[in-house]
This record gives sequence, structure tokens and C-alpha cells, in this order.
Amino acid sequence: MKKVLEVKNITKIYKIYKNNFDRLKEVFTKKNYHKEFISNKNISFDLYEAETLGIIGVNGAGKSTILKMIAGVVVPSSGEILRHGRVTALLELGTGFNDQMNGYDNIYLNGTLIGMTNKEIDSKIEDIMAFSELGDYIYEPIMTYSSGMSMRLAFSIAIFSEPQILIVDEALAVGDAHFAAKCTKALRERKERNMSIIYVSHDLNSLKLLCDRVILLNHGEVTQMGEPEDVINSYNFLIAKLNDSEEKITIKNTDTNSFGTFDVEVVNAEILGSNSNSNVISAGENAILKLELHSNIGIEHLNIGILIRDKFGQDIFGTTTKNMGLEYKLHKDTKYQISFKFTLNIGAGKYSISTALAIGENHLDTCLHWLDNAAGFEVAGNYATEFIGLSKLYPTLSDLEIIDDK
Repeated sequence: MKKVLEVKNITKIYKIYKNNFDRLKEVFTKKNYHKEFISNKNISFDLYEAETLGIIGVNGAGKSTILKMIAGVVVPSSGEILRHGRVTALLELGTGFNDQMNGYDNIYLNGTLIGMTNKEIDSKIEDIMAFSELGDYIYEPIMTYSSGMSMRLAFSIAIFSEPQILIVDEALAVGDAHFAAKCTKALRERKERNMSIIYVSHDLNSLKLLCDRVILLNHGEVTQMGEPEDVINSYNFLIAKLNDSEEKITIKNTDTNSFGTFDVEVVNAEILGSNSNSNVISAGENAILKLELHSNIGIEHLNIGILIRDKFGQDIFGTTTKNMGLEYKLHKDTKYQISFKFTLNIGAGKYSISTALAIGENHLDTCLHWLDNAAGFEVAGNYATEFIGLSKLYPTLSDLEIIDDK
């Protein structure tokens, strides 16, 4: 595969001064009056043609810094970045815009800054304006725009600049659902035309949907790189650890699909169709998910969660017993069984079920046991009426009425 970007042992160190006077003293005395903050440390990875690479991490992990270095906005302290094609970056909103100028003129300004020629902009300006859906607001000053409107214009310019590498840093988080879906579709179309994408988002579903690989950053270093679902499991574990003040959360068998304090554990999970009596279930058929638990301690308020994901790792449905108005008291050294009963009104395909045992709202509070892929099942065929798509709904029909007989 063709490499479009090579990041080799990149480190970025910022000098932190107490005040500007210390900065001046350091220049003239040659003594150090600063502290060093390592934002990125020895980061290496390659990006390939037509690949979408996701980057995740908690706030302060160094995501924005590495993106700025790739975009050429920040110079690394050491290491090397090789770019094989035009790079366009959607970083902080408003970057590359003049607030006093209107949206139309800013298309030329921003387009020029990211490497487009006036001829290119002339040929694409109608498409840019149409995609942004700003209407007459395109002739209003940028200072009058909301953050969502600014994002619309910035994304529209970026996507039609036809870069080899597009960097998207949380840009879709400020838009409405309609435009976010439109942007996601545009990214997938450009990927099919061999554009490479670096995508940063806290929306884990969008990462699973768009990305071929994901990098997990923590304290400025790459802690994992690989399949999106595997890396996202590690990210969930990391988040749970950050909320674990007593440092009781561990992983089981070095596998991040099973972690927690293990004070209460899921020891078995099984889903069966009421008619098929197997894990091959018809759409619209009633199903029972049985969970077997073992409590190693006495506990007052157990919250049990389930999450159904499709074969792409996207979340299809999730709930918790607390959301359903129930919590449970468990005794020490005791086994329990609980069943979730529901109608599987979802489309044909293969699915997995993850479970979580927690004290609080979810597994990010006090995580007793998070178990990814606890059980799997397949939806094949239809129970009763046929349908297409992901969800099976039950619409009702009115009588056919004449509204105009002329």
C-alpha cells in the first residue's frame, strides 16, 4: 500500500515559564528558568492511501498537538514528518477565517491558505456554497456566524480542496445531526476516491464506522494501535481507571474486553429466541438474554447494563436496570441469574452483546465488571411481516381517502 504520511519518532516539548521576565532572563543569562512539558513523546505511525486513521485519548493526551505538527502549524522538538501530498486540517473553529469578511470572501481566503489556487476555488465555489447550506448567510460577516455555521463553511472548503490527507479534529461535534451525517457520507465518498483521513472524535460510534485503524494516546505516548473495537475497549478501560480512586480496577488475562474490580462478575451470558431456542433468531421474534452473576461481596445497589452492537461495532441498543427503575442487593459468595426479555425488532445480521455491572449510572462510575462480546447472536429471516433496514417498526395505515377528484 502507498504511504501518504510518515510520522517518525516525533517528540514535542513545550517550555513553561512563570512569567515573561523569566523568559527574558533565560535569553541573556543562559540559565534555565523554565519547566518542560512533554506533549508528545516518540510517536511513530504511517498513514496509507484511502485509509482512515482515528486518534482517541482523554483530554490532555496530546491529540491536538500531534495533529498540529502533521498540519505544519507546530514544529516538533525532534523527529521527522514526511507528507506525500497536500494536507488540509480542520482544527480549531475559525482558523483561517477573517471575522470581518463575509463567508463568500472567506472561501477565497481560507482556500488560498490551505493551498488552493484562485482557479480551483472559482471552479468549486458553487459546490462549496451548496454543500455548506448557508444560503444568504454566505454574504454575511463571519462574526455573525454560530459555531455550527462556521464549521459548515470550514468543512465545505476543506472537503472540496481535494487534499491527499484531511485532518478532522472534533469538527463534526458542533454541527447538527443532519449536517454531521452529510459530512460522514462525504468523508466515506472521498475515501473511496483514495483520500486519506486522520479523524479525532469522542464519538466512539463514528470512529467505528469510519476508521480502519485507531491510535490510543495517553500522556503523550501511543499506548495502542489496531482494530477500532479493540482500541476503543482499551479506551473504555482507561476511562474507568481514571475514575477508580482506590485503584481496584484491573483487566482479566491481559484482555481489555474484560475489566473491573471483579467484586461481582458475569460468569455466563446466553441469548435465545423464544421460538428458535437458539441464538439464530428471526427479526421480530421474542428473545431472552440470561446473565449469570457471582457476587464476591455484599452489595446494596447493583446496576446491570447491556449493549447490543452490530458487526461493525456500532451501538444498536443499550439500557441499564437503573434506567428501568431497578437496582439489586446481592449477598457475599452467592450466584444469581437475571433475564432481559425483549422483542428483537432489528434487521438481519450478526450482533454481539456486551454487559456491565456497576455502582452508579454506568461502568464509568464504579466498574465492577465490563465484559465485551459476552454473547453473540444472528438475526436471520422475519417473524411475521417482512421489512428492510436496521429497525423493525409497526406502522398503522389509515383508509385511503380522496382529497381531490378532479
